[in-house]
Amino acid sequence: MNNVPPIPADEFDRISALSNLDLDYSNLNDSLKDLTRLAAKVAGTDISLINLIDSFTQWSVANYGLEIEQLPREDSICQYTIVSDEKFEVKNLSLDDRFKDKLYVTGDPNVRYYYGVPLRADGYHIGALCVLDPKEDKALSPEKEELLRIIAGEIVTRLKILHLVESLQDKVKTASETQRRLAHDIRGPLGGIIGLANVIAEQGDENQMEEVLEFVTLIYKSGKSILELADEILGNDQLLKKADKLNSNQFNLAVLKEKLLKLYGPQAKSKHVKFEVVSSPDNEKVPFSKNKLLQIVGNLVSNAIKFTPADGLVSVKLSLNVGTKGNTLQIVVSDTGVGMTEDKIQMILTGKGESTTGTGGEQGYGFGLALVKHLMDSLKGKLSITSEPEKGTSFTLELPQFES
Repeated sequence: MNNVPPIPADEFDRISALSNLDLDYSNLNDSLKDLTRLAAKVAGTDISLINLIDSFTQWSVANYGLEIEQLPREDSICQYTIVSDEKFEVKNLSLDDRFKDKLYVTGDPNVRYYYGVPLRADGYHIGALCVLDPKEDKALSPEKEELLRIIAGEIVTRLKILHLVESLQDKVKTASETQRRLAHDIRGPLGGIIGLANVIAEQGDENQMEEVLEFVTLIYKSGKSILELADEILGNDQLLKKADKLNSNQFNLAVLKEKLLKLYGPQAKSKHVKFEVVSSPDNEKVPFSKNKLLQIVGNLVSNAIKFTPADGLVSVKLSLNVGTKGNTLQIVVSDTGVGMTEDKIQMILTGKGESTTGTGGEQGYGFGLALVKHLMDSLKGKLSITSEPEKGTSFTLELPQFES
């Protein structure tokens, strides 16, 4: 059965809200894994995942009970959760036409039960907290459903805090007053995390949920450690002096190359597409802003893989031009795929999205390239496209690097 994928009515604003958090999907597990463990214990399931969903991919940024990093969006269950108001539940996946033929149902880990809660950030569902189990027809009490909603809220709070901490570390070399203001913004929600953990603990005690209490303690400790980090940033003069070297909001060509291979190599491999990233040896260690880079380049790479047939090639060329009036980061994403007409190119350059199907039958959601154009404009960058139908496409990005 060919099911049409669910697309949120606010899809462009939704993926924009996700991109505003500027997350590195390969670097979140340590900060969130305790919450997946807690969710599984609350629900009494073998598996729990924190999934963020962009234009093409479901990213499992933290997991418990199942080692998985990503899944094509059209194969996910959580794509249905993000269009739900409060929850999405399937008692037996093997009896549901939408999921019964998926590999995770027909093969290992043979999941049957699914329960998902949307992750709501700034009014939009950027992903889902889900619990899964090989046993069907599990029943969650209203109290457990409420605890899962609380955990989902905490996940979003923690993602925002991590974003704020990075912003604070980036700005720590500028004005001390800005540092203190940002740190104050962090301390507020952090205090809420710790207070919330205490509330959950009290509620759990009343319900005699001893296992839940054990893992709530982990939340408390994690929140407290981030609070201590904010205090350290405020009070550690050595950290201020080393801010230029420890700027968390920067990449260099070598780091960006490594990130792209790690994040998008699996997508290319699963489709039997060759994927390569080449960085210029010149200025390879010179830092530049990583602001929105993974969101921009990631959308282009996913799009290129989507429209490149098996045995084709997707390549990324990275270079940094150092000049007296500022540096310019240049990124060229090329493929040997189906190509585009001039009308399609102009549609992208005017920021319009259109849903299309990939060479492997991948479902389209229509907004990935529109988001790229929007983000490039916001960074005062230049986007150009060359393409020839049935021969391939090249996207060239030029991003000026402004002094902070």
